[in-house]
Amino acid sequence: MSNSGIEIVFVEDDEMLREATAQALSLEGFNVTAFADAVSALETIAPDYTGVIVSDVRLPVMDGIEFFDRLQQVDAGLQVIFTTAHGDVDMAVRALQDGAADFFTKPYSIGRLTRAIRNASEKRALMIENRRLREELRGTGQPEITGSSAQAERLRRTISGVAQFDTDLLISGPTGSGKSFVSRLIHDASARQGRPFVVIDAAILLNKEAELILYGRDPSVALSRSGLIERANGGTLVLEDIDRIPEAFSKRLASLLDTRRFFAIGAERPTAIDLRVIGTIGTDGSIAPPSAIVGDRALFERLSGVGISLPPLAERREDIPEMFRAFVQEFESETRTIAGPIGDREWYHLLKSDWPGNVRELRQFARNFVLRLTDVLAATPASVSSSSLRQLVSSFEKTVIEDALKQADGRIGDVQVRLDIPRKTLYDKMSKYGIKPRDYRQ
Repeated sequence: MSNSGIEIVFVEDDEMLREATAQALSLEGFNVTAFADAVSALETIAPDYTGVIVSDVRLPVMDGIEFFDRLQQVDAGLQVIFTTAHGDVDMAVRALQDGAADFFTKPYSIGRLTRAIRNASEKRALMIENRRLREELRGTGQPEITGSSAQAERLRRTISGVAQFDTDLLISGPTGSGKSFVSRLIHDASARQGRPFVVIDAAILLNKEAELILYGRDPSVALSRSGLIERANGGTLVLEDIDRIPEAFSKRLASLLDTRRFFAIGAERPTAIDLRVIGTIGTDGSIAPPSAIVGDRALFERLSGVGISLPPLAERREDIPEMFRAFVQEFESETRTIAGPIGDREWYHLLKSDWPGNVRELRQFARNFVLRLTDVLAATPASVSSSSLRQLVSSFEKTVIEDALKQADGRIGDVQVRLDIPRKTLYDKMSKYGIKPRDYRQ
């Protein structure tokens, strides 16, 4: 694995050792930020920090153990490696038992420390990716596709049907359309539910140690380790962005689909594997033709026999209000705050935006709305005309009327003024959609 891009926060109060170690790690390719005390370092570390923290145990003001406790409060998954003098080994061992990644006694080998940092960085990357998937899966608070449109219903039926057959498949769709989310839904609805669910992004296969990460090293050789393929045994293996997988790996993965066997590094015999493989590919919403694949096409051809195409959000506009409300409820619960009413400008933005980032962008917009970020509507008119609102009502009558009733606590007069429509028309539309004002009164 290349060290380029791996961030390190290095804490050491001995100035000479701090400068020498930081320089040595920088020469190894790491991005190192060095601190003389833990208090200063702590100020720079936020939740979802992707790097590795390397810290001395014995420090002024705040020692390494207290530093570790504070880091756990920031993000319990942070990867921390301790360095210690011989007399502080007991403290380091206690931190290791509490969840620290590793510890080294001084003087330590830069080579060994480098390997430990790489391992911790790999673990952290997988942890953050799994966290992202869990957040995406949490979505509306329930594991299903949100929306009442024909496309949403068709997608739900497709997922349910595909999940029942243990066949490999390909999910295509534009960026942010929920390909990883749908992969997880299929896994959880299948007979493999509760078994491993392993995601491999094509980017990880560009690393120098990609073969080791993917296939592992045979138990018969020194420094053996399991690879991601073996970890998926019995469950589902997701290959993200198969069009970006290097040709050498693409051919070997295609062979894996044919034989369900692979060779670990140093192995004389292949290892049999039981798994389902789901591939994803970023397209305009349709399964890409083989000509769109860069390099070897064998993997694409084996996966595309069964395909699911995810549409861009702009083609599911009738689902946007329902999805937005669900995301808002999710973030309200997560942040323990109340976002307040969805105003005219929010509705205007929701229903007029083209949403190039698709579901991911909508979810981010909902998060910003709940957090009351000031730039959330920077591109939206400061005021929205009544004619614009009437157009919204025409396109999304039921949803808009329901939200207006919620905000008005079921008061018809307030809803009539807000939506700028005659009382009789309002009653006719409520009757049409089976809406009862009393259901919205507090």
